[in-house]
Amino acid sequence: MAQSLPPLPAIRAFEAVSRHLSFTKAGEELGMTQAAVSYQIKLLEEKLGFAVFERKPRKIELTAKGAQLAEGVVDGFERLRTAFEDVRGTHANELVINSNTTFAMNWLGSRLFEFQMKNPDLAVRIVPYGPWEKPTFDCADVTISACFPPPEGSVTLPLVKAEFTPLVAPELAANIGGIHTLEDLLKIPIIDPGDPWWCMWFTAAGLPDPDLSRWPESRMGSQALEANRALAGQGAAILTPYFCRDALQSGRLIQPFELVCEHPNESWLLSYPPQNKNSRKIRLFCDWVVAELKKDGLEVPAGSDGLAA
Repeated sequence: MAQSLPPLPAIRAFEAVSRHLSFTKAGEELGMTQAAVSYQIKLLEEKLGFAVFERKPRKIELTAKGAQLAEGVVDGFERLRTAFEDVRGTHANELVINSNTTFAMNWLGSRLFEFQMKNPDLAVRIVPYGPWEKPTFDCADVTISACFPPPEGSVTLPLVKAEFTPLVAPELAANIGGIHTLEDLLKIPIIDPGDPWWCMWFTAAGLPDPDLSRWPESRMGSQALEANRALAGQGAAILTPYFCRDALQSGRLIQPFELVCEHPNESWLLSYPPQNKNSRKIRLFCDWVVAELKKDGLEVPAGSDGLAA
């Protein structure tokens, strides 16, 4: 069987080129010149008897047979990388999570100890990114993002829908005799009045043009920070009730209105590069996250690899 395979250097070159769709980038990864990579691909195509790449001006594309071959070859090399990492212990026992502030503070921070107790061989490192930063999808094992979509081709797992409604401290509501109407809500300070969720919610509630101009303009950019201001009685915040479950259950925050809106194009997503789909540590973490969400009564839809199916 081994004798029927094309030369290993040619297979390795094909695997790199099929991922990058670039002879130059593949050469940089492999420590080879562009010409050397091109030569290996030529040898492979001669051995196979068909073209694996279609050369076009300024770019290359996989042919139909090339794409079919790449699927198995890339997966095979990733399995090899994973096997060697597991044996060497290099990065295999460290899970790096890049998470936005809201999910890191309002969800991961209070639960991660349980995951670590169940998986004591894994060292977990959370790398949160700030309210106005973009996640670095390629610098962590898994990334949890909200407003920024993961790179095309990523394995994704939807976590929490972007639902929102005003929440307020009960003491602040009591100061004006309670919040029963939209007019009552407008009597108290509005936290982050420039947040587009406010306009979306007021429109759905029947007040399409609320005048929020008298409140100081500020953008916290993070529900965790906005919730802290609401808890301190500084005003009403537009928040996702799920992330404030403890405060709502304990009565430290109240939800004056039943209306909860949902942003059609936003949600919290867990994602990771497709070449990591066979990683043990990622699989353990994803399974645990899904189990935790289901314990809270959330219906987690299947991700692009069927993780939550």
